[in-house]
Amino acid sequence: MKLKVISQEFTVCQVEDYTMVNMDIPYCFPQKTDEENSLVCPTTAVPANTTKRDDGWNAFCIEGVLDFSLIGILAKIASILANNNISIFAISTYNTDYILIKQEQFNTALQILTNEGHTIID
Repeated sequence: MKLKVISQEFTVCQVEDYTMVNMDIPYCFPQKTDEENSLVCPTTAVPANTTKRDDGWNAFCIEGVLDFSLIGILAKIASILANNNISIFAISTYNTDYILIKQEQFNTALQILTNEGHTIID
């Protein structure tokens, strides 16, 4: 599996609403439930109406478009990292999956995934 590194720092946050979110930037992931308005975005684009934030995330995505019939891709990556005590924050889009890992563990995670046969693309 090819994993493409995204060369930006990300922030996971909660926002009052999405009025101040710049939806035109790449890698803007709003998620809304009945209890919260969450947002994952580049740290440089965190909106002013953020109520909670957790900075210091790096990310990679699974290269290419994933067919919905494929089973267990995210689970396999998550399992490999969990077995090495590395926590992830996963985001799935229509085309692919994005995996965020805290900066201090990111390079270790990439090395572990490389050792497991994954190819890292910068």
